Amino acid sequence: MSTTADPVALGASSPVAYGAKTATTVANAIAKTVAVISSTVSTSSTTGATFTSTSTPPTSATPTTSTTFAYTPTPTPTPTPFQSASPSLEDAEQKLSVKDLSQALQHFGIVDYLVFIAMLAVCAVIGFYFGFIEKKQKKQKLAGKDGGGAAGIEERRGSEALDYLVGGRQMKVFPVALSLVASFVSGISLLGTSTEIYVYGTQYAFILVTLAISGAISWYIFLPVFCNLQLTSTYEYFERRFSRRMRLFGAGLYVLKAIIWLPIAVYVPALTFNQVSGIGIHTITPIVVIICTFYTCVGGIKGVVYTDVVQSVIMYGSLIMIMLKGTLDVGGFGTVWKINQEGGRLNTPEWSMDPTVRLSVFSVFVGGTFFKLQSTSINQATVQRFMSLPSLKAIKQTLFIFSIGLVLLYMGCVYVGLVCYATYYDCDPMSTGLAGRRDQLVPLLVMRVLGVVPGLPGLFVSAVFSAALSSLSTLLNSLAAVILEDFVRPRMGKSMKEKHVALTMRVVVVAFGISSIFMVYVVEKLGMVLQLSATLQSSLYGPMLGIFTVGMLMPWVGEKCIFIGSIASFLTMAWIAVNAQIANITGSFRHTKLPVSVENCDYDFDMNRYLNSTSEYEPHSGSSVYHMSFLLYAMLGALLTIITSNLATFVYGRQDIKNVDENLLAPVIQRYLRKNNYYQTVELKKVEAPKLSESSD
Repeated sequence: MSTTADPVALGASSPVAYGAKTATTVANAIAKTVAVISSTVSTSSTTGATFTSTSTPPTSATPTTSTTFAYTPTPTPTPTPFQSASPSLEDAEQKLSVKDLSQALQHFGIVDYLVFIAMLAVCAVIGFYFGFIEKKQKKQKLAGKDGGGAAGIEERRGSEALDYLVGGRQMKVFPVALSLVASFVSGISLLGTSTEIYVYGTQYAFILVTLAISGAISWYIFLPVFCNLQLTSTYEYFERRFSRRMRLFGAGLYVLKAIIWLPIAVYVPALTFNQVSGIGIHTITPIVVIICTFYTCVGGIKGVVYTDVVQSVIMYGSLIMIMLKGTLDVGGFGTVWKINQEGGRLNTPEWSMDPTVRLSVFSVFVGGTFFKLQSTSINQATVQRFMSLPSLKAIKQTLFIFSIGLVLLYMGCVYVGLVCYATYYDCDPMSTGLAGRRDQLVPLLVMRVLGVVPGLPGLFVSAVFSAALSSLSTLLNSLAAVILEDFVRPRMGKSMKEKHVALTMRVVVVAFGISSIFMVYVVEKLGMVLQLSATLQSSLYGPMLGIFTVGMLMPWVGEKCIFIGSIASFLTMAWIAVNAQIANITGSFRHTKLPVSVENCDYDFDMNRYLNSTSEYEPHSGSSVYHMSFLLYAMLGALLTIITSNLATFVYGRQDIKNVDENLLAPVIQRYLRKNNYYQTVELKKVEAPKLSESSD
């Protein structure tokens, strides 16, 4: 380890005796850092102009077998500050270690802090406005316009739960669409999508096609039912269609998933902030969570939606800056394309029906459709936002804008992944340890590309936290809806007054928000929680999609049959997901990664770490059911629920279709049943929301 790694510690014991030595050490560290940055800039510019190697491979960090699995262009050495001098001990000493270089890249300045603080301040102000000022203005206008009848209108259309959870069902299309985009993309997916492209190539990008397919299915099957019923909690549908215990089953699984996912949503961005600034995770996490809890608690759905609008703009802006600056640094779009093409990153899904192939045509387009369908059609947070709109036409417009916005955002993340590979194609930071975790790859690129411009690193960190905050606030607001509507209100009944409703919702938000701060300590100590979260979501989403599908498309399936089907599906998917995570962690099975290289690294790193990682790039194959592609989990869970519940009808019998309320069925099933005289011919129920004054928006 370099003697300059911790200059403060060297002089800590005796500032007088070692003052001169410490000053010299700090000066040397700064000089070495400047030399490395100069070398990096020289390398980037030369690569962009000639598409050749810009430095000779260091003998201490070049494996003899690298050419068998790594993309390495024909070397054309270009003099750099390290290469211009003759090989000597002095040159070896000038090379920074991984730790030194990592510390050198932590230059989060005062401007960056101001940008980050400004983002948090804007979110807090928006929450304060909708929680106090806008609410007060609305009451004054209603009182002035309606006089003594204002209380009745407020009770009917402006009740506490209706206004807090769905904005009085009078929200605007564009803000809700941007809110859906922001909440759909968490900090984990914002960083993880780019890393996915870097590690496995562009196969995953083709899943964006399934957004159009899932959107069409959602529009014709699921959303008309929810809009017609005007539900606040999606799990209320389970009770109307099946039974009370099915409602508690669905709501209970949702709350359990939320408890585990909440701290993870804020922990990953906190890691990013720690990497670029050096500030501890447990210092920044409470500040961010408290601000998020505040504007969610006081602002309700309106505060969440309009902060999401600001946060989505920040996400788009930061991605554009990274794409432009990163492309220019490597020599232009042509260079990015050529490096990724020769490195095998511009790949398509494999033409295979093998379910164990990670990203095949079948898993991407068929499994991906089910995977996206559960997110855009039955997810509580998504449906709750759709229900905040005044009409089915507004929902259609929102779904269209949301789909386009989401595709553009993911395309930006995909391109950032290509820029990452074009930047590090000859010195993989994950193999050398410069990026200790996969989630640190994009922040590392940001500090290299944007770190020279004050404020831009702060913009990127704000974007990552914006993605996290939007998901966090959305989940907190959805939890308030689920716990109020599914657990508290059914027990309290009509005795529950408006003040009790207001108190319950805000207590839920505060309780879960504060608990996520303490749960971060658990996430930090037990890395398995990340796998547990993936396991739980995989086990939950498929069966839930199956229950809603059976409820809306198969009126002959009764409560006992669907309960058995959902339990069997949930347990089966949990077993598959747990075994898949165990196989992944133990290394008994892992999907083959695309090759990388450390051929032209200009810093010292642990060669053993690199050699130990080469096994991840060797071909692997598996035949067990838990080796299947992760995109097939939702499809399998849904199919298990559908098939098992239908088989159970042979034991418990079929339900009389006439006993099922037609409003609980999809429009296509309603038309079929009417055509065959199962129901009397009546017009479809159309729900028109009464108009409110403009202040309700």
